[in-house]
Amino acid sequence: MLQLLLFVVGVVGIGWLIGATNLPGDWYAGLAKPAFVPPNWAFPVAWTLLYIMIAIAGWRTFRREPGGKAMLAWAAQLALNFIWSPVMFTMHQIGAALVILIGLFVAIVTYIGLEASRDRLAAALFVAYAAWVAFAGVLNAAIWRLN
Repeated sequence: MLQLLLFVVGVVGIGWLIGATNLPGDWYAGLAKPAFVPPNWAFPVAWTLLYIMIAIAGWRTFRREPGGKAMLAWAAQLALNFIWSPVMFTMHQIGAALVILIGLFVAIVTYIGLEASRDRLAAALFVAYAAWVAFAGVLNAAIWRLN
């Protein structure tokens, strides 16, 4: 259980830290956005829940096969996830952020595919994440197009 706690605290804590140090700010507020952009409060709520699910899935995979392909896909998606906010909100690189989201989606789907037959719960924990990242990609693309 200590390992699970470390995964949850680590993933959620780093996610919150990156979010708190790479705020959207005035630059993002001034961008043209599509009508389907969620309210600002939805993002930290959604990401907190997703980070908890990401951590649980990663912990389950780590327990079974810490150096396996699924764990590598899990680590890759987390790295891509964590670099998106600095690229988008701090560096203001909307197109590069979209490329990162595409890579992130591929890593998520890869993880789901690798875990589907080994740990259905771990794979299932990533389904909502895949949907949210797909939506984020559509939103990112729309913002890029509008600006």
